[in-house]
Amino acid sequence: MYKRILIATDGSHASDKAIAQGLALAKSLGIPVVAVTSTEIWSALDMQGPDGRERIARFEAASAEQAQKTLAAVSTAANAAGVSCSVVHVADRSPAVAIVETAEREGCDLIVMGSHGRRGVDRILLGSEAQRVLTHARCPVLVCR
Repeated sequence: MYKRILIATDGSHASDKAIAQGLALAKSLGIPVVAVTSTEIWSALDMQGPDGRERIARFEAASAEQAQKTLAAVSTAANAAGVSCSVVHVADRSPAVAIVETAEREGCDLIVMGSHGRRGVDRILLGSEAQRVLTHARCPVLVCR
């Protein structure tokens, strides 16, 4: 069936559901997982002003720290479940691009991710990372609500 599962996480409640489902499936199949989180690039507006570079450095440090905490939580849960887990932090990428690229690079044949369940105007204005992954992934995608 599947040989390696990618679990996408951003530390949200929806991601927690995806982590639980992905780890349960991986455990039942006896396969490893790859956990991925991404941090988007800073805005060009952040460079404005005399302390622009310092603000960017602080943003990147805080983003890396948060990514490490997010991935450590998945690693801890995987260890508790007896599932082999590697972690990947992709900096300067949108979540959907990071997820699809990592799945391909790591040889994952299933992506498990959460959905924030946006509907109506919110979905139109904010978009859906899950929809973007579904559109671009070359493997099956399990979206957990």
